[in-house]
Amino acid sequence: MFLKASFTSLIVGVFVVYVLHTCWVMYGIVYTKPCDNPKEDNCITPFLAGNPKLQLSIYTALRPNAEGGHTLIHKEETFDVNSKFERIVNVTLPKKTRNNGTLYAFIFVHQAGITPWQDPRQVHLVAQLTTYMVPKLPEISLISGDDQTQGQKEEAQQKKGEGDAAAAPTSTADHPVSHWRTRLTFNIVGDPFVFDRESLPSDVHRYLRVFQNGKKMVYLPLLFVDELSNRVKDLAEINSTSMELPLTISYDSISLGRLRFWIHMQDAVFSLQQFGFTEKDADEIKGIFVDTNLYFLGLTFFVAAFHLLFDFLAFKNDISFWKEKKSMVGMSSKAVLWRCFSTIVIFLYLFDQQTSLLVLIPAGIGSIIEVWKVKKALKIQVFWKGGKPSFLFGKMDESERRTEHYDTLAMKYLSYLLYPLCIGGAVYALVFQRYKSWYSWLINSLVNGVYAFGFLFMLPQLFVNYKLKSVAHLPWKAFMYKAFNTFIDDVFAFIITMPTSHRLACFRDDVVFLIYLYQRWLYPVDKTRVNEYGVSYDEEPKKEKTHKD
Repeated sequence: MFLKASFTSLIVGVFVVYVLHTCWVMYGIVYTKPCDNPKEDNCITPFLAGNPKLQLSIYTALRPNAEGGHTLIHKEETFDVNSKFERIVNVTLPKKTRNNGTLYAFIFVHQAGITPWQDPRQVHLVAQLTTYMVPKLPEISLISGDDQTQGQKEEAQQKKGEGDAAAAPTSTADHPVSHWRTRLTFNIVGDPFVFDRESLPSDVHRYLRVFQNGKKMVYLPLLFVDELSNRVKDLAEINSTSMELPLTISYDSISLGRLRFWIHMQDAVFSLQQFGFTEKDADEIKGIFVDTNLYFLGLTFFVAAFHLLFDFLAFKNDISFWKEKKSMVGMSSKAVLWRCFSTIVIFLYLFDQQTSLLVLIPAGIGSIIEVWKVKKALKIQVFWKGGKPSFLFGKMDESERRTEHYDTLAMKYLSYLLYPLCIGGAVYALVFQRYKSWYSWLINSLVNGVYAFGFLFMLPQLFVNYKLKSVAHLPWKAFMYKAFNTFIDDVFAFIITMPTSHRLACFRDDVVFLIYLYQRWLYPVDKTRVNEYGVSYDEEPKKEKTHKD
């Protein structure tokens, strides 16, 4: 008992140190030490302090070094660094770009009246306007066989009539095609911050352009292209008929602390892509930063940290509970089977949706653990003879048969409601929705049933508790940690973009948890009943009486 308590205390201690260290790192990111005396030689003063007249020019080119020519697409004659704006321009695509090629944008901030290519005080960045991504597989109606939209049929007929099939991108499952980024977002630090040369942040150093003005060092405006704002939902597939495409140019000033934070987050997303994350995987992470307020983002960090802690503690206590479990008295075996089935369905659904390994691997491990729980609950023993497995099911005692009777009775009543709802939802989806294949329809129907009606399978355990008038047989430590995570998931439901069915699934568990709490208050602990380890509290004193002094 002491070792278990010490291990839990160690985990909590490591968690507290991790949170404090992360807060210290975040403080070091958003805070930059300024130069104490701007007149000293080791200070780097801003070029914007002299209120120069600036101009904004944006060009496009086929190569990142502008070889082969460039085209001006937008110009702001009077550019105010502190004035926010958004412009929509139509960009003419070169033939190479339409033939599955690339296109780059050159953003120049330079002195007014001087060509940016000849201005020694100009600052510029290169942003990619196109990206390669595997197109989504076409979804069809499994009943009629029609395509997803009528517009796709018309577009295909138009391509066929032009006889330009060789120029059009091939939209196969394994062939990435060029997509247009419809948004171009960039920022400039508007604060007249004076840097100290000896404590210059390394993350800002790569964006800093400095020139000598007498004895003083002056840095040009800090220009930053916000790559996190490029979302998958804003991409448009490029084909041979895409002569012009709209581009939304968005600008806003930014503080130095926010710039440094954004640089670190952007580098983190880029590192994940280098490790094999797809554009879709990275987009889910971008959504956390772009679609969320910074205060909510801070709350998300603390919520995620506590979620990780409770997940680990619940996992540890759940494994300990089932490892020592000897009897299924008071436990709903149907609920255990349902959790195993639902976790496997969710794993197959995530695999079908090509979810990132960061989500897929934990789901797979959870499925394996649930299968192990079923083996323990049904007392299954596996014997191997000649390479073929044989299964032996254990026998139930009188108390377990009584629990199984209540469990079966609850499932009987529940099936009258559950099966018609699941079958009706699957038939409705088959008629009115479109899928990639029959397998995709089957997995989607099963996972929708899990999300929509999965909480109904928690009711048999409530029914067993009601009949036995006891809740002492439940793993309350693991259950309480999971309950805390349920309320944490409620917070995530407001912060993170997720399917509506998954959001509703977060709130439906709260109702069942409150009923469990009510039953724990209603039914006092009966020490004559077996606990979660299959032992009665009154058995231990009786055993002690048999000993002789």
